Amino acid sequence: MAATLTAAARRSVSSLSSSLLLKRNASTLKVGVIGAGRIGRVHLETLASVPGVQPVILSDVVEPVLKEVTAQYGVPNYTLNGDEVINHPDVEAVWICSPSQFHADQIKKCAAAGKHVFCEKPIATDLKGTIEAIKVAEDAGIKLMTAFQRRFDPSFARLHKAIADGAVGDPISAILQSRDPSPPPFSYVKGGGGLFKDMAIHDLDIARWLMGARGKNEVVSVYATGHCFIDPEIKQLEGSNPSEAIDTAFIQLTFENGGNVTINVCRKATYGYDQRVEFFGKEGTLMHDNLYPNNVHLWNGK
Repeated sequence: MAATLTAAARRSVSSLSSSLLLKRNASTLKVGVIGAGRIGRVHLETLASVPGVQPVILSDVVEPVLKEVTAQYGVPNYTLNGDEVINHPDVEAVWICSPSQFHADQIKKCAAAGKHVFCEKPIATDLKGTIEAIKVAEDAGIKLMTAFQRRFDPSFARLHKAIADGAVGDPISAILQSRDPSPPPFSYVKGGGGLFKDMAIHDLDIARWLMGARGKNEVVSVYATGHCFIDPEIKQLEGSNPSEAIDTAFIQLTFENGGNVTINVCRKATYGYDQRVEFFGKEGTLMHDNLYPNNVHLWNGK
């Protein structure tokens, strides 16, 4: 699944960079990246594979990591200050890969500087901040794209098209299984808004996208519950933000047409990245499964 994730990220990045290149009628888009952690490296790897895009500066607060990553990806400049990425004279678009709680302010700074933005999810850690950041970007006339890369994954795109084309009729229900290979570090979880905002946000997006593939069909009610099964260290965050103190959640969405989606999400699956969808419509069922080395299944009494 890692290869599929990278391919989907590459398509989403290509979508934004191609749009900007066409608008400018130029051959190279110079970008800056804020954040050299795990997701920052994923985006640098992706940017390196997209023609016409050149990272020119990278920032992070951990200098040893910053030096290592700039050398690994051949980025010519680095800084400990994210504002210097935004205000760098050669930077035309900024990739925001910093912790979630900094996204909204950095989007606003990019808008003020006239820089386009590709922002990791979430745009902000609360609804008010999300709306404000989007409005500031719109008012400034910059492009703002967030990292819902599953929409660009070939299998998810095929799933959506089949639903939109009526292959299984109008939507009734769906079940989404979403599990990561391992939990993020404590420093990532603290202040980031919790599991629903930094992980399940992808599944909430896909649920709306698929259930609305045949026409407007928005969520009208949400029920969610969660618990800490995997990482006992995060339990100490319950007092400041209960959502940050859970690593496993169960979400039930009800839609305008009466249909429903069940989402099971967990920060750790011992067998690796797990993304499965079962979509049920009036005329049939669609399945999205993980990628396996082979498709042989064995059931026996042992």
